[in-house]
Amino acid sequence: MAQDQDNFRDSIGTINEDGKRAWIFPKKPSGKFYEYRKYVSYVLLAFLFLAPFVKVNGNQFLMFNVLERRFNIFGFPFWPQDFHLFVISMIIGVIFIALFTVAFGRIFCGWMCPQTIFMEMVFRRIEFWIDGDRGAQIRLSKQPWNAEKIRKRGLKLIVFFFISFLIANVFLAYLIGSDRLIEYITDGPLQHVSTLVSLLIFTAVFYFVFAWFREQVCIIACPYGRMQGVLLDNKSIVVAYDHKRGEAENGRKKFRKGEDRQALGHGDCIDCFQCVNVCPTGIDIRNGTQLECVNCTACIDECDTIMEKVNLPKGLIRYASEDNIEKKSKFKFTPRLKGYTAVLVILTGILIGMLFLRNEVEANILRLPGQLYEHKENNIISNVYTYKLVNKTTKDIPNVSFKLISHKGTINLVRHELFTVPAQGLAEGTLFVEINNSALEGDKNKLSIGVYSGDKLIETATARFLAPRSYK
Repeated sequence: MAQDQDNFRDSIGTINEDGKRAWIFPKKPSGKFYEYRKYVSYVLLAFLFLAPFVKVNGNQFLMFNVLERRFNIFGFPFWPQDFHLFVISMIIGVIFIALFTVAFGRIFCGWMCPQTIFMEMVFRRIEFWIDGDRGAQIRLSKQPWNAEKIRKRGLKLIVFFFISFLIANVFLAYLIGSDRLIEYITDGPLQHVSTLVSLLIFTAVFYFVFAWFREQVCIIACPYGRMQGVLLDNKSIVVAYDHKRGEAENGRKKFRKGEDRQALGHGDCIDCFQCVNVCPTGIDIRNGTQLECVNCTACIDECDTIMEKVNLPKGLIRYASEDNIEKKSKFKFTPRLKGYTAVLVILTGILIGMLFLRNEVEANILRLPGQLYEHKENNIISNVYTYKLVNKTTKDIPNVSFKLISHKGTINLVRHELFTVPAQGLAEGTLFVEINNSALEGDKNKLSIGVYSGDKLIETATARFLAPRSYK
C-alpha cells in the first residue's frame, strides 16, 4: 500500500504509464498570489524588453556580446581584460540564488525565471484566451480536426510565432547590441541575410520551447530543480501541504455538507484534486516537495478558494517549512544562511572595490617576440614593442602619447606620435624605446611607461627592457 502511494517518485509527472508524454492542461489560476505574480511578471517583462535599449553613460544597460567578448552589466562595460570581474559577478549571482533557495526554496523559478514568466504570464494566458480553460482545452485536444480546431490551432500558431520572433529580436539585442540591431532593421533583412537566418533559428527555438517543450524545460533541462534537492533542508520555506491538518488520523475524505469531519477523524483535505488540476507541471503537492514543483503558488490560491467555499480555515497549502508543519517552529536565520550571507557580502564588497579601482583605459606593452635589443650609435640601446590600448569609456581619448617614467630615454612610434583611441574601441601598433646604456643596470631592466592624453597621465604600463650583459 505504501509502495503504491509512492509511485509518483518513480517517474516525473509529465510521463504516463506507457512512457509517453502526458500533456498538461492546467486550470486557469486565480487568487491573491496569482495577482502578485502578475504584477511582478509585468515589471520583469518590462525590464527584459527595455534593458537592451536603455543606456547608462552611453553604455547599454545589459549586453552579453559573446562573439566579441564584450559585456555590459548594469551599465558597467566588461572587456576580456575584466574577465575576473565578470566571473566574480556570476559567482555572486549563483550564491544569491543559492541563499534564497536555502531560505525560500525554488521561489526564483516561480516568480522571477524568464521561462516561467513567458510561459505562464504570456503564452499560457494567450492559450486560455484562444482555447478556453482546462475543460475546453481537453475537449479541443480530443475532438477531430474540424473547422473550429483548425481555426484555433492556426491562430495560436501565428500568435505564438509572432511573440517568439519578438523575443528573438530582444535576445539578439542582448547579444549584438541594440544599436546594431536597429541598424540591421533599418537597412532591411536582405542586407543582413546571415543575421536574419540566425534570428529565425532563435525564433524556432523559442517557439519549440513555449509551444511544445513547455514545463519540460523546468523538469528535464534546467539543473536548478535537482540543485534544490541539495540546498533545501527541513527549515526551508517552500510551497507545502500541511499533512498534519489535511490528513488527521483517518486521512482525506470527500466533503459532505453538515458532516463533522473532526469527530470522524478526517482531515481538512476534501480530496477535490483542484490543487493538481491547477498545477502547471501536473504534480500533486500533497505528496510533498518534488522535483517538478516550481513554487508558483497556484495550488495555494486554489486550495484557499476551496477551503473558503466549504467553510474551513485557509492555509492548508501555504508557504511553510517542514519544521513549521511538524513542530510549529518559526523561521530562523540558521548558521547555514549566515554563512551564505557572509560569503555574499564579502564577494559583493570585493566586486564594488574592484569596480572603483578599475581603470578606464587598459594598456598592454609587450616586447616583440623573437626580437633582441639593437645597439645604436652613442651607446644607445633600442628595444621594439607592440602596444594595445583599450578604451572602456564612451568617449574618444585624443592626443595619446607615451613617455618613459622610470628611465631617461625616448619613445618613437612607427606611424604617428599622437593618435586617438576610439570610444569603446582599441588602438594598437609598434613603438621603439631607446635608452643610453649608461642609465641601465644589467641585461634586464623593468620600465615604467606612462600613457598620456595631452598632458594628463591616464594609465601606466610596465615592460621588460633587454640590454647587453657585458655593459654596466
